[in-house]
Amino acid sequence: MIQDMFDPEFYMGVYETVNRNTKARVLHFGKYRDIAECGPQQEVDLNSPRTTTLERQNFYCVPVPGESVWVKEAYINANQARVSPSTSYTPSRHKRSYEDDEDMDLQPNKQKEQHAGAKQTGSVGGLQGCGEPKRLETEASTGPQLSSLNLSSPFDLNFPLPGEKGPACLVKVYEDGDCFKVNDVLELYGILSVDPVLSILNNDERDAASLLDPMECTDTAEEQRVHSPPASLVPRIHVVLAQKLQHINPLLPASLNKEESKTCKFVSSFMSELSPVRAELLGFLTHALLGDSLAAEYLILHLISTVYTRRDVLPLGKFTVNLSGCPRNSTFTEHLYRIIQHLVPASFRLQMTIENMNHLKFIPHKDYTANRLVSGLLQLPSNTSLVIDETLLEQGQLDTPGVHNVTALSNLITWQKVDYDFSYHQMEFPCNINVLITSEGRSLLPADCQIHLQPQLIPPNMEEYMNSLLSAVLPSVLNKFRIYLTLLRFLDYSISDEITKITSLYTLCPSTFIIIGLYSCLLIRGKSYKRKAVEDDFVEMRKNDPQSITADDLHQLLIVARFLSLSAGQTTLSRERWLRAKQLESLRRTRLQQQKCVNGNEL
Repeated sequence: MIQDMFDPEFYMGVYETVNRNTKARVLHFGKYRDIAECGPQQEVDLNSPRTTTLERQNFYCVPVPGESVWVKEAYINANQARVSPSTSYTPSRHKRSYEDDEDMDLQPNKQKEQHAGAKQTGSVGGLQGCGEPKRLETEASTGPQLSSLNLSSPFDLNFPLPGEKGPACLVKVYEDGDCFKVNDVLELYGILSVDPVLSILNNDERDAASLLDPMECTDTAEEQRVHSPPASLVPRIHVVLAQKLQHINPLLPASLNKEESKTCKFVSSFMSELSPVRAELLGFLTHALLGDSLAAEYLILHLISTVYTRRDVLPLGKFTVNLSGCPRNSTFTEHLYRIIQHLVPASFRLQMTIENMNHLKFIPHKDYTANRLVSGLLQLPSNTSLVIDETLLEQGQLDTPGVHNVTALSNLITWQKVDYDFSYHQMEFPCNINVLITSEGRSLLPADCQIHLQPQLIPPNMEEYMNSLLSAVLPSVLNKFRIYLTLLRFLDYSISDEITKITSLYTLCPSTFIIIGLYSCLLIRGKSYKRKAVEDDFVEMRKNDPQSITADDLHQLLIVARFLSLSAGQTTLSRERWLRAKQLESLRRTRLQQQKCVNGNEL
């Protein structure tokens, strides 16, 4: 995932070397390289008229935040090639003879002097000066490498989520760099550059520039440290081919473009067995929700929901669910999250405690000293499942950062955006994050739908119960669940533009929405369910009891009907799905009303 986009980088696309003895000239190309290549007796001619300076984009990429274990394993298994670790990552003293080692021990400053001599040939735009390649590699792999970096603290890889593992990398893009943006997930094919000499040369050049001319050293020490980290920690990838991924599910084709015959064949084959897959998934989630089939229905709708379009600032298609009635301070949410992890490609569980809300960094912010974007918990790629565990919330005082974090979560849920902090201004970054909130009562955070959990069984050992549930599902069936939940996000739901426009108007002004004709937003394309029938149905509901359905209720009903149709593989609304949506909503509201009467207060 692109975590940050550094400033464009200049490099020598074409450069010329001169042999010191024969004066013979050789033309070289610098594309896909970090260090200029020279022979033992060659040096770069920086004044050559044939030298060409070009520009490349520079992205800082991190592993996909919250990527599920099954996704990582699937990609590893798909890669049959097995290679041994590069010797560039570890000291390789066997490359020098014993005499060389003894000589270096007697003259510990010899390496530094050799690098200084090599650098006198110059460095332009990331192509460092030439020396003997063998010597440079040997020198860079010795002990003084880390000390020359002057690292006062461990290098921060800037992962958005705590506990993440995996290599970060600097991605250098030569073409179409403007097509990508922060938080995009990329698949890259390129040339790996892990030459450890990069760390020493970059550091030494900065020191030399500051001594010769302070104006030449425009980067601060911290910026240089962040933008030129050790290659052993942050390798470079020079991109030959890059594409933005629609999803990261390895069980599906990378592109779900309907025009591709391979994709069409895969989709049509899976859609033919969609009904039994949905039935099995419903049963599986019913067991995970302790026998509550109604909650399982809504969980399916939540997991396939996605923001399919935006009208001005309004995200259409989001479906945040508040699962209330969860046992307080229990392990239920933790184990439910484990189930979700086995189903979705990327997820994160946020434990909503006073301490976490006050101390965790939710919002990415710009560090102008290091000239980088410091990540936060909410810097997540599209279609990540965010489970907020509110059952852990205790009484306490939120300080100013805590209040800001709660506001950030509310904005994420309501507007599907995160306001990144650039000190002098806020910058909106739209997102597409599925948010599930588990709570004891009604959540403190906004939600599109609240469903109260009614367990039909209470297992004596929750962990044992959930483990047995997972072990009972065949891997092939589990894979079908994973395909189902990802594929249905990309189905086109045939609904008129008029519906979308009026639904947006409803969100802005519900009263106006009712005045102009609430029922008109049920216009449906397709012959299965005529517009007249929908209008009559709505008018009948209002006639019997004007309070039975409000603007909020109808909007909710439209959303449920949409995802209910998609969950069955139907891209238009049929009367059967409309009636089923009405039934589900009636059961949900009745349950909430009953719970309200039992507790004597509003959930």
